[in-house]
Amino acid sequence: MRTQDDLKAAAAAHALDWVKPGMVVGLGTGTTAEFFIEGLAKRVSEGLNIRVVATSKASATLARDLGMVVIGDVDAEIDLAVDGADEIDPNRRLIKGRGGAMAREKLVATAARRFVVIADMSKLVLRLGEGPLPVEVLPFMWQTTRDRLADLGATCKVRGGDADPFTSDNGNMILDLMFPVPFGDPSDVARRLKLTIGVVDHGIFDDPADTCIIAGESGIEIMGEPTG
Repeated sequence: MRTQDDLKAAAAAHALDWVKPGMVVGLGTGTTAEFFIEGLAKRVSEGLNIRVVATSKASATLARDLGMVVIGDVDAEIDLAVDGADEIDPNRRLIKGRGGAMAREKLVATAARRFVVIADMSKLVLRLGEGPLPVEVLPFMWQTTRDRLADLGATCKVRGGDADPFTSDNGNMILDLMFPVPFGDPSDVARRLKLTIGVVDHGIFDDPADTCIIAGESGIEIMGEPTG
C-alpha cells in the first residue's frame, strides 16, 4: 500500500507535465506543493526555462535554494498555478490555508490562467467544512473579531495558542473555525466571513479550481478540465 506521501508525489508528478517552457508558474504552499516544487526544480536543472511566483516565504526560499528564478511583483500573466488543498468538494470548491498562506494562495490562483490542485484522495469531501476553516485576522483587537466570528455559529481557536499565536507572512493571526455541521452553501459562508470586520481573508475557495489531480491507490483521477 502506498503512503500518503507517495500519493502526494504522484499527483505532483502528473502536474509537472503541464509546465511548458517560458511559463510563469504559481507555486503553492504546504507538503503537497513541496513535491511539485522539488520536481519542477529538477526540470529547471535539466534546462526548463520558467519563472515562478511563490505564495509564501517558505515556498520562495525552497524554490530559490533549488535554483529557480522567483519573481515578486508579477509583470506578466501567471500561466499556471499549482497548489494543494485541505478539502475538495465534488464541484472543485476548496478549503485551503491550514498552512496559513490562503490569502496569498487566493491572489495567485485568481491571477492564473489555469489553477490546478494536486492532492491525495483523503482530501475529497462531500461537503466543505468537515475540518477547521482557517481565517486570517488583523492582530489589532483580534478578540472582538473572534467574538464576531463566534456570532456566525463557529467555535474559534487561535492557531498556536493565545500566548504565542501563529503569524502569517502578512503579519496577521489565524483563527481556525469549526462549524457544527459542514457548510450548506460555501459561497454564503465566504460572503459572511468577508463582511466580518477584522477579517483579512479566509480559506474558502468557492470559485472552483480549473482542474484537480487526485492520486489514489488505483491511480490518478482528473476532476474538471484536463490540460496538457
